[in-house]
Amino acid sequence: MNGFKNWSVIPARTWRIRQANEGDGWLKIPAIPIPVGELTPAEVQEEAVQPAPAKAPEAPAEEPVTVLPKAEEVIEAIKATKAEETIEEAEEPKAEETIEETVEPEAEETAEEALEPKAEETVEEAKEPEVEETVEEAEQPAPVHPDPDAFQRRLDSRYDELKWLYCELYHGDMAAFDYFVQMLRRCWAQRKDALRLQDQRRENDPDWYRRRDLLGMMLYTNAFAGTLKGVEEKLPYIQECGVNYLHLMPLLESPKGRSDGGYAVSNFRRVQPELGTMEDLESLADACREKDISLCLDFVMNHTSEDHEWARKARAGEPGYRERYFFYDNWDIPREFEKTVPQVFPTTAPGSFTWLDDCKQVVMTNFYPYQWDLNYANPVVFNDMTENLLYLTNRGIDVIRLDAVPYIWKQLGTTCRNLPQVHTLVRMMRMVCEIVCPSVLLLGEVVMEPAKVVPYFGSPEKPECHMLYNVTTMATTWHTLATGDVSLLRHQMDTVCALPRDFLFLNYLRCHDDIGWGLDYPWLKEHFGTDEVTHKKYLNDWFTGKWPGSDSRGELYNDDPRLGDARLCGTTASLCGVEAADYEKNPFKLERAIACDLMLHAWMLTQSGIPVLYSGDEVGQLNDYSYHHDGEKWDDSRYIHRGNFQWDLAHMRRDETTRQGKQFMGLRRLEQIRADEPAFDARADVWTFDTGCPHVLGVGRWYQGRKLIAMFNFSDQFVTASSWEKGPYRELVYGGDFDDLGRVELFPYGFVWMLHTED
Repeated sequence: MNGFKNWSVIPARTWRIRQANEGDGWLKIPAIPIPVGELTPAEVQEEAVQPAPAKAPEAPAEEPVTVLPKAEEVIEAIKATKAEETIEEAEEPKAEETIEETVEPEAEETAEEALEPKAEETVEEAKEPEVEETVEEAEQPAPVHPDPDAFQRRLDSRYDELKWLYCELYHGDMAAFDYFVQMLRRCWAQRKDALRLQDQRRENDPDWYRRRDLLGMMLYTNAFAGTLKGVEEKLPYIQECGVNYLHLMPLLESPKGRSDGGYAVSNFRRVQPELGTMEDLESLADACREKDISLCLDFVMNHTSEDHEWARKARAGEPGYRERYFFYDNWDIPREFEKTVPQVFPTTAPGSFTWLDDCKQVVMTNFYPYQWDLNYANPVVFNDMTENLLYLTNRGIDVIRLDAVPYIWKQLGTTCRNLPQVHTLVRMMRMVCEIVCPSVLLLGEVVMEPAKVVPYFGSPEKPECHMLYNVTTMATTWHTLATGDVSLLRHQMDTVCALPRDFLFLNYLRCHDDIGWGLDYPWLKEHFGTDEVTHKKYLNDWFTGKWPGSDSRGELYNDDPRLGDARLCGTTASLCGVEAADYEKNPFKLERAIACDLMLHAWMLTQSGIPVLYSGDEVGQLNDYSYHHDGEKWDDSRYIHRGNFQWDLAHMRRDETTRQGKQFMGLRRLEQIRADEPAFDARADVWTFDTGCPHVLGVGRWYQGRKLIAMFNFSDQFVTASSWEKGPYRELVYGGDFDDLGRVELFPYGFVWMLHTED
């Protein structure tokens, strides 16, 4: 198995759960969590019967603060002016209170007395509630208004560094820099009060996005709910999932048939018409903000569609527009580039340049031929793309995902990846957000090996991205599932745990993209003699079900037989064996596959950072093979996990007897435990430990006196693991109190979360 040991299969036996103190003292834990507890009140209503929420109104203009008169002055004014008015009202036949008092049979006063109340009593009755109400109003705190000087204050504190970096990158072009600063000021002036107030709140709480109850979900608008309005109507379901960070996959205007799943943007200020309008997006953002859900959107900054206005003008030869891209009269320079630049899609889109026959030019296209790379060496490009970014943040977007960020600077003779100028650009974009919209976060998409990912955090003094994807841990997790050996995953976790706690990762199992096998091959070769090409082939064979004994069902993406390289596609449930078990109607395999799925999610939730679900995983959605028959999608296997959300199956999520119910309620139970337990805090100390079993990963967490010990069995065998930790411990998922963890038995794909309970 490519350098890995041939694990001996533990003989099958009859197992029974024992009490912690019984017999040999073994702690025996079942593999599949049994959902416990009831859904919270917010989870009771079915989303299908939820009425569509009204469009969130625009925030009203703030009223000027009114200085109220002193209470004594109000009392005197009432005494002087209200008495006669009150008496007249009492005599008025239309006054309801007076008439009711007059006709009340229990009243001892005569009608004449009722019609002529004592002025003194009336004044007292009239003045007391008025005075009390006025005093209460006077004690109310003044409404909070946006700070009118906030922009200048933020700019002043960052101006010197921003100017230095900008002028260093753009050769002292002060005209471009002055325009840049004025553009920032204009974008801040266009930012509505509700967003400015959010900026102020989050400035005062800079760790707001590090809460342990933060849970993300990424989804395609059309696949999930059809339109942006549909997503807004489905917010109750998203809340039921415990989600408060929502990532909408690319939805800006892009040409049909040449969109790369929305990553070929033709207009950064318009939504794809079939999904809705920019007003719909802003309405959704407002609705999310009311429900404390942060909204994330992709910002494709490396390239535009060939249908973008800039590209069309460049093709037509209009002055100034070809300089926004990389245009060449012949192939001389492009061929020099291609000597050192790796291909992104060697099989589906080979090469990094495209010949434009209509204008007799060569243009750089690192991704697909219809995606033209932008030239960030031109300050006009940086200025205008930054303005496009701020346009989206002013619509209410909370998190900007910087797509393909390592590619954005090109230089002849290099790989055009991760160049120093990229970090200068990202650092400036971070400062732009801190100046104009400090409540907005930057999420970097850096699908590289660990040594190249971490620099995109910047430094504590000069930060770049707020968050990065934990790509290597994700790929290593799937490697561990296929091999059953946790050595590499423990090594990867030790690397992550050694990083500063300020570095925040987004942890995930699956996303819209493929799984690339970017593992630490030097470490594997040193410790196991593993050959990279051979091992990649084994992983792909395992997860496509070709390897004997594998129940995984995935498909390859960008398979390159010459290099023996390919990437993997498929949903979490299908890769865990749920699809195969469901197809075979094998209840034993199905329970084991569900256990595997939940164990992986428990492992994701144990990591520090923000866990993110891929829409459909919460109910175990399977592969969608319909893309094979779609003329626009058939050659892109990533659509196997981009299918429409199956609402008919999701309706079964509350029925614990169904597969969907077991997965949904089991996952919700884990999420709720994580949100409630301080040991899962992002600031916790985290470490790994040797469990004495090559199949079991051991992880410890400690925060403010709360210690958690977790173990995960990545094999389909019954195993025994151990920890030197002494008790007492309480198991958080299954329950039960235990004296120590010296001998822990885990069922296939089982796991435990043990909380130390000693004061």
